[in-house]
Amino acid sequence: MPCWCRRRPSLRVLGALLDVLQIEQQTCHSSGEAVELLVQGHYSALVLDFDMPGAGQVARMVRMASSKRRPVVFAMVSAFTSVGGAFPSVVNFVLYKPLAYEQVARSLHAGQRYMKPNPRHAPRHQLETLVYLRFGAKALPAIVLDLSEQGLALQAPEPLPQVENVPLRFVLPGTTHLVEAIGKVIWAEDDGRAGMFFSQLTAASRHHLKNWLAKRGAKSKNAVRVLLPPQRSRRSGHASH
Repeated sequence: MPCWCRRRPSLRVLGALLDVLQIEQQTCHSSGEAVELLVQGHYSALVLDFDMPGAGQVARMVRMASSKRRPVVFAMVSAFTSVGGAFPSVVNFVLYKPLAYEQVARSLHAGQRYMKPNPRHAPRHQLETLVYLRFGAKALPAIVLDLSEQGLALQAPEPLPQVENVPLRFVLPGTTHLVEAIGKVIWAEDDGRAGMFFSQLTAASRHHLKNWLAKRGAKSKNAVRVLLPPQRSRRSGHASH
């Protein structure tokens, strides 16, 4: 269970109860680390402090996960917490600060019945990796859905602007090889799904990507499928004439 909270009293209460319930915990130190853990691993639950910067983005990433992989979400809030639109759709239990031992115990006990057993043995998706897109000073994480030598399809927590030069980077699944490129958004949907064409790739990135695809028997027609918007697309990067 990832826990994203910096308040030591809250962590002590959570830690004590999770030990009693024999639930492994992992403390995150940033929203980026929380997102990485959720995408790369299989966790049955997440404790998210909504007074932390970036909590809303983590919540939106949770909402993007399939129902089979979506963790039970415990939201920590205070009287002054400002929550975004993703809050009610992903949160299963609310923990009010300052945390009271009895309240947290009841919520964790109730949540256990919804936690999926043996999450580390669940099957993993072939393209379970994050891509980081940079729009000016803002870095936006997204999940890679499909990949070819020419580009990728992704799911972002918010709609992407149709921009021609977007620096991006991601690690090829199952490797330590970093792919760095400049991408162009060629189609985008209102739910955050989008397709990007690689307008620039470093030589090393192109080499690693080509080898990675070859080892997985990628077909050339896959390149076309990745770069085409799905039929349900509501916004397109192509102009109508």
